[in-house]
Amino acid sequence: MTHPRISVCIATYRRPERLALVLADLHAQTLPAVQVVVVDNDAGRTAEANVSGFRAQHPDAFELVYDTQLERNISLTRNVTVALAHGDWLAFIDDDERAPPDWLHTLYQSTVAHGADGVLGPVIPQLPPDAPAWIARGDFYSFPRLPTGTEVPLNQLRFGNVLLRGSTVRAEPGPFDPRFRLSTGEDGDMLLRLMAKGAKVIWCDEGCVTEPVEPARLSFEWLRQRAYSGGQEFARKALSGNYGPMGPGQRLALALNAVGKLVAALIMAVVTLPAGRHHAAHWVIRAQANLGKLSAFSGNRYQEYGRI
Repeated sequence: MTHPRISVCIATYRRPERLALVLADLHAQTLPAVQVVVVDNDAGRTAEANVSGFRAQHPDAFELVYDTQLERNISLTRNVTVALAHGDWLAFIDDDERAPPDWLHTLYQSTVAHGADGVLGPVIPQLPPDAPAWIARGDFYSFPRLPTGTEVPLNQLRFGNVLLRGSTVRAEPGPFDPRFRLSTGEDGDMLLRLMAKGAKVIWCDEGCVTEPVEPARLSFEWLRQRAYSGGQEFARKALSGNYGPMGPGQRLALALNAVGKLVAALIMAVVTLPAGRHHAAHWVIRAQANLGKLSAFSGNRYQEYGRI
């Protein structure tokens, strides 16, 4: 395997201790990155001290670039990371994730083996030992996984663990749309545009990272709001025609389908409550996702990142 020039892009906001752990993980990669770009979306520059400390402790490590994006906007922050990255491949990892030593090697090997322009991998949630029992039983933080080499379906695109061909990303205006501001979906939107222009994006099930679930996310309210945001994001993309033609008939079908699933989920929440809180919560969360779909018809945009 050739040794590619990989830049790792990290957008961060008020997680300096977790960012330090990510930098340590990147220093331990068996396929080293040539550059790591950290862009701080906090005007207080809370990540700067940890970045400077890592640079002083590991002067012979990868090129480490630090910059800030003062306006609270995840798209603008990601765009700065891309603008500063000079690698032939761009890897994206969140500032609260952990990467095993073979992470970059595994993702890159998949792009070579499958002739892909990009690869997505799993983000494995890790609950703390004191997580509420109903949350531990419910498996609420996991996302669907696919066989390695499968082209990722348009409705399962997400960031957090991604490797993309740099030239493909740089050819796209933005590349992230700043109109998303603090709402989710800027990542899937960018990937959808790349794939519409012919980019091949596959799944690599072995290229895992882990994500320790923060205590603030161990609540029904957080799960409910995340489901609402996810449902709204799906419907916005569907209404925009990202998943196929969307005429009046298709719009009506989408709305009726969401209403039907919303009602059914609420009924199931009541029916399954005696079997355990985690069962009822599952159905309430499903109902909330469909409520989010319906909210998209009004043009409402939920500011998911505004919760942080």
